[in-house]
Amino acid sequence: MNFEFATANRIKFGAGVINTLGAEAAQLGKRTLLVLNCPGADSSKVKNLLDLSGIEHFAIEVCGEPTIDLVDRGLEKARSEKCDLVISFGGGSAIDTGKAIAVMMANPGELMDYLEIVGKGQSLKMRAKPFIAIPTTAGTGSEVTKNAVIAVPDKQLKVSLRSSFMLPSLAIVDPELTCTLPPSVTASTGMDALTQVIEPFVSKKANGMVDMFCREGITRAARSLRQAFMKGSDIQAREDMAMTSLLGGLSLANAGLGAVHGFAAPIGGMFKAPHGAVCAQLLTRVVSMNVKALKEREPANPVLQRYKEIAQILTGDSKASIGDGIKWLENLCNFMVIPALSSYGITCDDLPVLVDRSAAASSMQANPLPLTKIEMMQILEQAL
Repeated sequence: MNFEFATANRIKFGAGVINTLGAEAAQLGKRTLLVLNCPGADSSKVKNLLDLSGIEHFAIEVCGEPTIDLVDRGLEKARSEKCDLVISFGGGSAIDTGKAIAVMMANPGELMDYLEIVGKGQSLKMRAKPFIAIPTTAGTGSEVTKNAVIAVPDKQLKVSLRSSFMLPSLAIVDPELTCTLPPSVTASTGMDALTQVIEPFVSKKANGMVDMFCREGITRAARSLRQAFMKGSDIQAREDMAMTSLLGGLSLANAGLGAVHGFAAPIGGMFKAPHGAVCAQLLTRVVSMNVKALKEREPANPVLQRYKEIAQILTGDSKASIGDGIKWLENLCNFMVIPALSSYGITCDDLPVLVDRSAAASSMQANPLPLTKIEMMQILEQAL
């Protein structure tokens, strides 16, 4: 077994760890660019902690997906204010924006020089400036991944800036920051987190180290996602989901994802659809299709046993079948009222383009087996 594992330099996890921000930041810089979501969690405490530690801060807001223009504006502000540190406080969009700005502060040229697909795809040469990631949702795991997803609206694409040089200096994961998330956001981000511990477990690049994270993440999400949705103030449920998100980030960064995210990237590029909600609507369909295709074309593939193990963890039943696990996922999505893809304006006419773009997505390459375009079309049709 050969694999490589990389993650943030340090991770601090637990209720109340946000209170250590000032002391931690003071070890990394004196002038910080603060990247915030709008709307997002109340950032007054973060600003106060920085003030108490004598750290000057200059904020930018991320409204929607990170874009090339937004990263360029943030980079210009960081340089003009002579910032030596970047702190992101928010969901995946704020964290990805901060990662991109921090690494561009240390590298020559323009963002387009390093972007894949739409840019030159050059390799980054230098490690990012010190960067602290503070997630306020429990979904993306971006605080421990080595890429930033950038939207290119004029091309209806999402592309990645990707390098181990982008791994955060510090990830501060405080479950208390997620307690005020509304149920709909808890549902979509939570299903994203669950997807990100299921897909790496059955990925072509799965390995023993990541398997540990996936098993633990699936266990925690199975027992706590429904509870976090029903009672947002339940700190134990919030802790479980924050850990699931963190474990998902560690897993996907080191074992890849699969067809759910292969579809989600082009859908997010073409439509204003929340990433987590898209993953939630697709997860059951993809699992069902993967299992069907494996049984037909690769019945000896050990991934089938892994899907059975996932079902047993989700249901808490050591005798559960793969079908029982799929039913469990369906029931959870129905309970949390996950919207159909058609609610975002996606129609049957859009599916051929989505299938073509999804087939070329990097996440699709790690799916347990290649899906035919007919199978991919059927998945999207079912999710409408």
